Amino acid sequence: MNKLKLIILIAIVTATLTSITFASGGDRVGTAGDMQLLIPVGVRGIAMGQTTMTDATGIDAVFWNPANLSRNAGTSVTFSHMDYIADIGVEYGGIGFSAGKIGSFAISIKSLSIGDIPITTVNNPDGTGQTFKPSFVTTGLTYSILLSDRISIGATGNINYEQLGEVSQTNVTFNAGISYSNLANIDGLNMGIVIKNLGFKSSYAGTGLTVATNGSGVYSYDPTGQTTTLLRGGQQFYQIQAASEDPPTTLELGVGYHYAIDKDNAVQINGTYQNSNYFYDEYRIGLEYGFENMIFLRGGYIFTPELTDANSKESTLTAGFGLKIGLSSGFNLLVDYSYQKRILFSDTHTFGVTFAF
Repeated sequence: MNKLKLIILIAIVTATLTSITFASGGDRVGTAGDMQLLIPVGVRGIAMGQTTMTDATGIDAVFWNPANLSRNAGTSVTFSHMDYIADIGVEYGGIGFSAGKIGSFAISIKSLSIGDIPITTVNNPDGTGQTFKPSFVTTGLTYSILLSDRISIGATGNINYEQLGEVSQTNVTFNAGISYSNLANIDGLNMGIVIKNLGFKSSYAGTGLTVATNGSGVYSYDPTGQTTTLLRGGQQFYQIQAASEDPPTTLELGVGYHYAIDKDNAVQINGTYQNSNYFYDEYRIGLEYGFENMIFLRGGYIFTPELTDANSKESTLTAGFGLKIGLSSGFNLLVDYSYQKRILFSDTHTFGVTFAF
């Protein structure tokens, strides 16, 4: 119970400090950088309303809670595709494996497929005939270890690269989590704490921020006012210093309960609270029904009480299903699908496959 008290104390202190640090995060919506970090990956977690920080294991845990990577002793490889808003595609892949007593490791990569965008200028507001293709790539390295049969910790370091035309930026952010299973000696009751996207301010740089002036030049005159000498040419170049931005840091507290109805049927119920420095507080619930550990039906809902305008809510209702196929002894194929209901944009669909062995 001493370990349990320590975990609860950490949760209370973390929540208190975070509520102070992130207070009124909704007043700063849209002013953070690296917003692609908030796009979720992990099909099962998306279908369950982004609540699987306590029960996702293996490579599926990397985004939701890196501490749970070590709760799977095998190796898992995953690939997924999301049809995101505004015809944006989100591609994700990763591999996680156990190194025994040393711990578990994972490598992951997420990229956004945005397509070609026409280049416009002041003189050509309808386009110059040229295009550019934005690039957003996040590459992560994760480490996790079991401290006991109940407690695990983990962290991920992400290198985030963005390029928009002739400007780009690269920075590093970190995720860290802790997981506690069988809370209060109740089988199936789990708890987790995750802080995501910790990092320093960053800004764009590149030739796209170079501005040319069109002055007439600076001249000197002799005492008669007749002879002139050009001291400085008319066109000058200046480098604009782009404003720096914070990463969208969030803190999540979650609980989950797995209940086996009988040998063939089971349910997983999850709840998560998210506090953000650049968004409103979110409350999430998720549910999964499993039949013979092979067929899964999932759903979730996201509450944002401070966001009173329903038309401003990006996504609230989620759903999906999964299928686990045993291909051979110790080798499984998992096929997952998730759906996110949206108001301002078209609904989001995500497909994924995972190989576990």
